[in-house]
Amino acid sequence: MYRRPSKKREITMRVITYTAMVLSVLAIVSVLIFLILGYRIDTDNGKIEQSALLQYDTNPSGATVTVDGKTLGSKTSTKSTVLAGTHIFTMQKDGYELWQKTLDVKAGTLTWLNYTRLVPKNLKAQSVASYSTIYGSLGTTDGNTMIVQQSASIPTFQIVDLRSDTIKSTNFTIPANFYSEASTAGMVHTFTLNQWDSGGRYVLVQHTYGDKKEWLVIDTKDPNATKNITTLFDLDLTQLVFSGTSGNILYALSGTDLRQLDLSAGTISRALVSGVSSFSLYQTNVITYVGTDASDPNKTVVGLYREGDNAPHVLRSVVANGEPIHIATSHYFNQDYVAISQGKRVDITSGSYPSSSSDDISSLGAFASFTFSTNVDTMSFSPKGDYLVVQSGAAFESYDIEHRLMADYTLITEP
Repeated sequence: MYRRPSKKREITMRVITYTAMVLSVLAIVSVLIFLILGYRIDTDNGKIEQSALLQYDTNPSGATVTVDGKTLGSKTSTKSTVLAGTHIFTMQKDGYELWQKTLDVKAGTLTWLNYTRLVPKNLKAQSVASYSTIYGSLGTTDGNTMIVQQSASIPTFQIVDLRSDTIKSTNFTIPANFYSEASTAGMVHTFTLNQWDSGGRYVLVQHTYGDKKEWLVIDTKDPNATKNITTLFDLDLTQLVFSGTSGNILYALSGTDLRQLDLSAGTISRALVSGVSSFSLYQTNVITYVGTDASDPNKTVVGLYREGDNAPHVLRSVVANGEPIHIATSHYFNQDYVAISQGKRVDITSGSYPSSSSDDISSLGAFASFTFSTNVDTMSFSPKGDYLVVQSGAAFESYDIEHRLMADYTLITEP
């Protein structure tokens, strides 16, 4: 005979049921959160440890990835998790050389190995165009176009389209009315290619005639849009650098004063920085420079100027004692990086650029330092900002910003 449970028993069962449900949900959510955070059970020691996530990609794709000798189930692009510690990663594709890297991976981190460019085992050089003589050539930063100059004294160039297997070339001649003394009998002219703009349309050309020189900007799509910078501003300019893709904005040295030029408006700025011996431009508005200390000519300064700043920011003032000094900057994962070399020593700072209205440079703090094998000749960051490369002759050294790893290389030339 059915007997209805007492009210007390019903309440007790309900509490037990609800408690079990809540505990089950909490347990499931906790497990999911731990899994999302990368926690796994290490089968070797039975402990729960946090892993790291790695993303792999190659160019070309479809490479086999191994981690500590174990092959992943899918080819690039792919991903995997590993426990914290030192691991050996390889990527390989038929017909290409093996790529390998050893990394000390930190728990709870995401590491990108997505920059791998595989090198074919058999590199075959193939002629795509032939010229009887070559005086100079320059390629665009994207590798799509090259400008070729056969004669130094004739302002005629070939604009070569490299985007397909079939090479297309068009002639480009600077009209005589855009450069000085074009019709002067016996005048020796020399035209030297200097640089492309970042958009791959405009080219800066230095024209030397007799003991004089001038700067021209040519529009590779319209010869009649050529501009003579020197006659436009009537200034002796050196070390010109394009800013942006319009072909109209440049930075240049007038003596030791750094100025901005606007060719379309025909205007030149005030001296943005004085006492400059050399400078470089990052993106379109960040300038790093090496110059002379205004208060002590025996000292060399390295500094930074951004468009719109009230004044340049001096990051270091030193007595160089004949040692070469260089500065470079970049941006990587929400951090600004500035590298300064003096002789063999290289110091990297990170943080954020100083405020435009303040001379306080404490926003950039020490990040890393190392010593190169000899005095640094050149120094630059990779396009993405994740590597710093220093060079002296055939010797190179790279610093991995993300993993704080050093690697050195030496070019070997065959006799």
